Amino acid sequence: MTSAFKSILFDSPADRARAEHAQAPSCFVDLNLDQIVDAVTAEWAPYNLKPFFYVPLSRLEAISYRHEVMQDLENSLLLDHVKAFAEEMRAVRACLAQADKLRYQHQKEAWRLDAVYTYCRAVRELAANLGDRALSSRGFGGLREYLANYVASERFVSLAAETENLRGLLAAIRYCVHIRSTSFTVYNYESERDYSASVKETFDKFKRGAAKDYRIKTSTSHEMNHIEAKILDFVAKLHPKIFAELADYCVKNGGFMDQTITDFDREVHFYIAYLGHAAKFVRAGLRFCYPQISRMNKAVHSYEGFDLALADKIAADRKIVCNDFYLEDRERIIVVTGPNQGGKTTFARTFGQLHYSPVSDARSPASKRACFCSTGCSRILSEKSAWRIFGAS
Repeated sequence: MTSAFKSILFDSPADRARAEHAQAPSCFVDLNLDQIVDAVTAEWAPYNLKPFFYVPLSRLEAISYRHEVMQDLENSLLLDHVKAFAEEMRAVRACLAQADKLRYQHQKEAWRLDAVYTYCRAVRELAANLGDRALSSRGFGGLREYLANYVASERFVSLAAETENLRGLLAAIRYCVHIRSTSFTVYNYESERDYSASVKETFDKFKRGAAKDYRIKTSTSHEMNHIEAKILDFVAKLHPKIFAELADYCVKNGGFMDQTITDFDREVHFYIAYLGHAAKFVRAGLRFCYPQISRMNKAVHSYEGFDLALADKIAADRKIVCNDFYLEDRERIIVVTGPNQGGKTTFARTFGQLHYSPVSDARSPASKRACFCSTGCSRILSEKSAWRIFGAS
């Protein structure tokens, strides 16, 4: 591989390493950030996304890297391609999981073969779909280069060719089962007549409208019964070379998935999960943006900001009240006053949520509205400023 691409979420290995086993910061409960992260990641538990939200980024370059990727994903066609790849990768893992559950070796090997086939197809399709797209982000640009090199590599080309060859050999096997009383014989198919068409033709002339269906529903379990397993054993004895190749193939390709690609599959769900979560607020009329972050400019402002955790609880049936705030020049203090239940605590939480991490989902990069994502602008702002919020009844 010649591409330097390692992550769609982090521009440096050090940041990714910090996130791998991160725990929720102590401020999460006070700011209801734990509720936000729980809601964002609820549908994606197998991907273990929470640690990615626990580590705020501290460099502008790292934040812009993530913003660029999100902006590329505003293109619905690219997002569809990424989701299609993710769905295929879920199918790969499902095949491997099913193979581990099965008892009969030949059947286990067939499921592993299907897993590799699905993986090769998914990678090729993603590489092709990225190949002719206009991409602006360093993340997707690096991924495109990485995939192009990977699918052209000797290892991948050999794996894909061997997989397709084995599937072809297995698909070409034809055999017959002769059942007599309590025994059966398995032998190679030699152009024997298929009687099913003749039987159907014979009975078609007796059809008189709708009739009761007497067909027996077969089991939907993937596990073979002992009779099916024995038939497969006999088929393997009829074609020993092919089944020996299959067994050797499974041993040789036990770790067939590329680590960078599987990391991408996990990490890209950070964006998929956030976009899906934010979409329901957009439908409710709330808006998101890409924040403008600076090391030198001390001004801080938000238009139409809102508490994302509170909005998630009431957005379905109540109007969300948004707030604006603006500090510039030497201003460092916001005094919040008003009656009980007037929204002071909600405003304070909103302020904290925005400072923990703004990013974006997206619809209007030029606007300045409330949003959440793990980018850590609070640390950048605090290089030059110290903030206080006071509440008074």
